Amino acid sequence: MKYRDFGKLTWKVSALGFGAMRLPTVGSDYGKIDEPEAFKMMRYAIDHGVNYVDTAYPYHRGNSEVLVGKVLKNGYREKVKLATKMPTWLVNSKQDLDKYFDEQLQRLQVDCVDFYLLHGLGKERWQKLKELDVCAWAERKIDEGKICYFGFSFHDEFNAFKEIVDNYDGWTFCQIQYNYADADYQAGVRGLKYAASKGLAVVVMEPIAGGRLSVKPPKEIQAIWDEAEVKRTPAEWALQWVWNQPEVSVVLSGMSTMEQVKENVESANRSSIGILNKKELELISRVMQKYKEVGFVECTGCKYCTPCPEGVNIPEIIALFNEYFMKDRSDEVQKKYQANITQDSKAKKCVRCGKCEELCPQKLPIRMILSRVVWIFESNA
Repeated sequence: MKYRDFGKLTWKVSALGFGAMRLPTVGSDYGKIDEPEAFKMMRYAIDHGVNYVDTAYPYHRGNSEVLVGKVLKNGYREKVKLATKMPTWLVNSKQDLDKYFDEQLQRLQVDCVDFYLLHGLGKERWQKLKELDVCAWAERKIDEGKICYFGFSFHDEFNAFKEIVDNYDGWTFCQIQYNYADADYQAGVRGLKYAASKGLAVVVMEPIAGGRLSVKPPKEIQAIWDEAEVKRTPAEWALQWVWNQPEVSVVLSGMSTMEQVKENVESANRSSIGILNKKELELISRVMQKYKEVGFVECTGCKYCTPCPEGVNIPEIIALFNEYFMKDRSDEVQKKYQANITQDSKAKKCVRCGKCEELCPQKLPIRMILSRVVWIFESNA
């Protein structure tokens, strides 16, 4: 395993971190983790050098923290740094800060969290938490030995990110969404460089854009990848692009299968700062431009996946998914989705039976795409 600097700390972090957000499940129930398989996956990663494990209060409907606590028994707690996050949207009083933190300690079966984050900060949520003196609360927990280092994860625009970084001198680290498809989205590359310039470690989430960059690419994009002298899978191109940058401390991957764990560990072993040459970086830029022209998912609209047993309108949903990113996350496409996709045919109706994937001539990971669609189009609907 390769190791990297973590901000101003002398401790070195593994290039790959284990994100416990997309663990294998039993059937279609997101809250029911396949514990034996998750155990094997997480302990394999730790045994192969991963020393950063990331979870959060809501992951797997609260069961991720419980599972992580079990995995870190029998000497594994001493092998890793543990990160989890305060459910900031649930915090409405100073009493809530202690309430949720104490619950998390119980779930994780630990007395101390190494890296504690305020989850999903944006401008409005940050203002609310400042009024509750959340930073003073965190400092007390650090003095009590219950938190080692304090940070935040972020989902908003760059100016809000800069304000949060500048508003408090006690941050050790931050967590941002970052990949070659989203380099200018939310905090983006400006946020990455700004945080690093302030001495903060930067934890990267969504390095493969929620799976978009690992899907079998359209033929126009595969043709560009084929020009490369060093052959890599689409997922590894995405990971190496992030690892290529010196400001990145650790890259989180939400792995769902042992195959993904093994592939990502091997990719991390090949990683280094500056590993991509100028020609390869130009190739990635061309790929990104082509994605904006043709979309991420090469769905031909053959409709072999229909009718879905649950009524999900798979072909039109995938078409709108592509259109959304081709038009730079257009609000127009958001509205079009709500207008065209009825309540009975939305992506959230998917029960992950897999029949659509069995019938798809393109062998598309339709279930993964639909889960991403729920997050993009239906989470606030």
